[in-house]
Amino acid sequence: MRFFLIILARSYLSGSIPFGYIFVRVFQGQDVRESGSGNIGATNVARSSPLLGLFTLLLDAGKGLLAVAFAKLLCGYCSPSLPERATSAAVCAALATLAALVAICAHMFPIWLKFKGGKGVAPGLGSFALIAPKVVLIAVAIFIFTLIVFRYVSLSSIASVASFPLLVWLLHEYHATPTVLALITISSFMIVLKHHKNIQRLLAGTEPRFQLGHK
Repeated sequence: MRFFLIILARSYLSGSIPFGYIFVRVFQGQDVRESGSGNIGATNVARSSPLLGLFTLLLDAGKGLLAVAFAKLLCGYCSPSLPERATSAAVCAALATLAALVAICAHMFPIWLKFKGGKGVAPGLGSFALIAPKVVLIAVAIFIFTLIVFRYVSLSSIASVASFPLLVWLLHEYHATPTVLALITISSFMIVLKHHKNIQRLLAGTEPRFQLGHK
């Protein structure tokens, strides 16, 4: 139970670091929430600074990856105390996926910004790279293809995230653990739900197409 709580706390603290907000505040003296879409994620940061947007993307993905890596490391350290190897593997896979979900939620609802954060795509990318790497590569390909064709980052994100649970199931990258598939599905649903305003604008035809260096 203690290492379970440690994983939850560590995942939240890691995921809640608002890199986009910090970078724009430090290097441009502005509040990224007051420009563009008002989001603290890489896409909105890149509208004013492509370089800062890239760093935001990498670090937001990195904090998700670190949350899962820490959970895996702690599980590996504690697994000898678990009764059976198969049970140990299933529990560790579930805890790693739970760490991913918590990191994503922390990015969406960071305590430092009064629980108003990003949409979770980048932390999700980093988190699931250690859980379902093959599916992550396919999801990235879906994102790139959709972005090239339609030039909407939001639509590309929604398409890749919405297809993720199905791809995980089809490619059996849920470690034969239904709990892992369920947590991945919840994570994907929350990320898509966070795009509700983008979905409304897409349906209304008012969603702006992405251009680097433009607010």
